[in-house]
Amino acid sequence: MPKALIFGTSRGLGRGLANAYLDRGWTVVATVRDPASLGDRTDDGLTIETVDTTDWPALDALRERLAGQSFDLLLVNAGIMLEADAGIGDGSPDAFGQMMLVNTLAPLRIADRFAELVTGKGIVAVMSSGLGSIMLNEAGGYEAYRTSKAALNMGLRSIAARKDDGRTWLAVDPGWVKTDLGGANADLTVDQSVSGLVDMFERRQGTGGVAFVSYENKELPW
Repeated sequence: MPKALIFGTSRGLGRGLANAYLDRGWTVVATVRDPASLGDRTDDGLTIETVDTTDWPALDALRERLAGQSFDLLLVNAGIMLEADAGIGDGSPDAFGQMMLVNTLAPLRIADRFAELVTGKGIVAVMSSGLGSIMLNEAGGYEAYRTSKAALNMGLRSIAARKDDGRTWLAVDPGWVKTDLGGANADLTVDQSVSGLVDMFERRQGTGGVAFVSYENKELPW
């Protein structure tokens, strides 16, 4: 039975992905900040771990608890957007620092420290954004958020190059989704994005290398 370790499943895309994999018969270890946030699911294949992605001691303790287990997919879903309308020269340094902590450092630390739990043909993925593409940035806007996601992409490429293993490393664009972050005017429902993401992960399993890829399995320019 395939197995996934998904960080950040309290709501939105993370919760949708955990539910989708459970529905497909996978075993899922899902991390949340609120243990009640996955609703009333009591699947035999579901293990809920309560941890904040920026709590380093708690993450180290989780890594120790999971030692000896192996996963086909490690997915880190984390992202906040603060002061969206502020130019990077005008926004609060505290807000910028918080986005870099949550959107960049935390996912990269998790990907780096937990990757050895992933099978040799498995996937290590972080939830990025199309807004993190330097090549595609022709309109500007969301400057601090874009910067945090571009840094996430760079960090993932660096980790993949350093480890140089057979695993598949993916920075993932889920599309513009109707979540708390994406807003009500977004193009996609959570279910639409999740369906594409799960299919994309299935097609990418065992391909190796590192890529920046959309939920539609289209490679994006870094």
